[in-house]
Amino acid sequence: MRLVVCIDRDDDLGRKAGVAGPVVGRPDVLEAAVKLGTVDPEDSDTNAIFATVSLLDELRGAGEECEVCILTGSPKVGPMSDRRVADQFDRVLEQTRATSAYLVSDGAEDEYLFPILASRVRVDGVRRVYVRQAAGIETTYYTLVRALKDPKLRAKTVLPFALVLLILGLAAAGGVLLWGIIGLAILLGVYLILWTFDIDELIIDSVRSASSDIRQGSVAFGFGLFTVALLGLGFLEGYNAYYSDLSHPLLDRNVLFLEAGLIWWVLGALVWESGRAVRRMFARGRFPRSFLVGTTSIVGIGFVSYGIVYLVRYLEGITAASTLPLIAGLIVAGFGLVIGAGVLQQYLRAAARSAPPPDTMSAG
Repeated sequence: MRLVVCIDRDDDLGRKAGVAGPVVGRPDVLEAAVKLGTVDPEDSDTNAIFATVSLLDELRGAGEECEVCILTGSPKVGPMSDRRVADQFDRVLEQTRATSAYLVSDGAEDEYLFPILASRVRVDGVRRVYVRQAAGIETTYYTLVRALKDPKLRAKTVLPFALVLLILGLAAAGGVLLWGIIGLAILLGVYLILWTFDIDELIIDSVRSASSDIRQGSVAFGFGLFTVALLGLGFLEGYNAYYSDLSHPLLDRNVLFLEAGLIWWVLGALVWESGRAVRRMFARGRFPRSFLVGTTSIVGIGFVSYGIVYLVRYLEGITAASTLPLIAGLIVAGFGLVIGAGVLQQYLRAAARSAPPPDTMSAG
C-alpha cells in the first residue's frame, strides 16, 4: 500500500481548526481541509491538503491501493514538532501497513521532514503545491500585513521590536537611558538564548509535567520544589555577597556572587537528579543506573566551576599563591569526575546492549 502524506509542520490545523493529528482516511482529511479553509481561507496548508486528496484519487484511478493522511507538528517549529510528526507517522504506518509514501508539500519547510519519511518507508516522490494569485494583490504591503497575522511570525519579529521600544521608552522617561540600553541588551540576549535552544518549550513542558505530578501525587514535584528553593537560596546568597562591600571592583563582586551561590546550585542539581531517579524507580520498579553518571557529572562540574572561580580570584590578587594547589586539585578532580562519568556511561550502555533479554534470563 502507498501512503499519500501531507505534513503540517507548524500545526496550523490544530491551532486554527482544532483538528488533532494524525488524520487518516479520505473523508476525515477532506473534513479537516474544509474546517481549516473555513477558519483561514488563505492558509496554504488548505491547498496542500486538497492536493493530497487529488493525488490520492489520481493514484486510485490508476488502480493503486492507496491511503491518505495528514501529520501535524507544533507551532514551535523545531525538534519538538519534528518528533511529533515522526511519532504520528509511526502510528499511521502501524495502522495502514503502508510500504511506500508520496509527500505533498506547500513549501520547503515541510520538505525538511523528508528524511523522517524516508527512514521508515520508500518515498516515491514529492509534489509541491503552488498557489496562483492575482498579480495586483501581491503587493509588498499586502504580503507583510497578511504575514504579520501569523502568531509564529509575530513572536519572532514583532515581539523583539516591541521590547526594544518599550524598554528604551521607559528608560528615556526615567532619565536612565544608559541603563535602559544595558537592560535591553541583557533581555534580548536571554530571549535569543531561549529561542535558539527551545528553552521556552522545555519550560512549558516542565510546567505541564509539574501540573501532572501534582494531580498524580508524584514525589518528583517535591524534589522539584526543593530544587527551586535551593536555586533561589543560591541567588540570595550571591546577592548578599555581591553587595557586602561595594568598595570592591565590579569583577571581584561578580566572583563573590558566583562563589557564594555555586554550592547551592550544585546541591539543587543533585536534588533534581535524585527526584528524577526516584520517579523512574517508582515507574519502572528499579533504580536507574544513570543516576550515578548524572551525580558524578554534577559534582565534577561543581569542582571545575569552583576551581575557575578561585583561579579568577588569584589572578585578580584577591587570594594568595598558596591557593594554587587547591585550584589545580579542584580543576583536575573535576575533569577527572566528568571524564569518569562519560566512561561509566559508555560502560553501562555496552553492558545493557550485551545483556540477554528478560525471557532468556528467566529461561536460564
